[in-house]
Amino acid sequence: MSGKLGDEALDVIFREARTHNAWKDEPVSDETLKQLYDLMKWGPTSANMSPARIIFVKSKEAKEKLAPALTEGNLKKTMEAPVTAVIGYDVKFYERLPELFPHAPEAKTWFNWSDEWAEMNAFRNGSLQGAYFMIAARSLGLDCGPMSGFDLNKVDELFFAGTNVKSNFLCNLGHGDPAGLFARSPRLPFDDACSIV
Repeated sequence: MSGKLGDEALDVIFREARTHNAWKDEPVSDETLKQLYDLMKWGPTSANMSPARIIFVKSKEAKEKLAPALTEGNLKKTMEAPVTAVIGYDVKFYERLPELFPHAPEAKTWFNWSDEWAEMNAFRNGSLQGAYFMIAARSLGLDCGPMSGFDLNKVDELFFAGTNVKSNFLCNLGHGDPAGLFARSPRLPFDDACSIV
């Protein structure tokens, strides 16, 4: 299947989408979060490894648990966001490859020979999935506030203890309040960022 999105969809996903810092008091349903994942999971990853692991922090108790790991500048907006997604990546993703990449039974051995190699692949592909996550969220009418201002080790201890998952970044989700937006920052023009050879 191929096709081209119209300007309205491209505006929603990219051109008019913003990183939000203030949030309306409107909840995000569990069903919407499930729909979000069910969209993002289709984005491609190497050998279909799908290393992203996500914890949706919604409850007051979970937000209070997260709070000590946040930098001061990210605390208030995260506490006010209806949901904060902890986007992590499983460094032992290859254990699921027999299920996820069944046409290559040996795929696990492409990655499990080196912890460093496996983690590099998990981080790269988990970051790709984090981008798919934000596109999926925007496609469902949610606003995003991605951020990296937090203590990764503390988040790992708080939310991923006893697992093979490491945190990558956080993303607040909800319906953003435009009053909290900064002026739009510029982007590099094509000739400064790209070349065609």
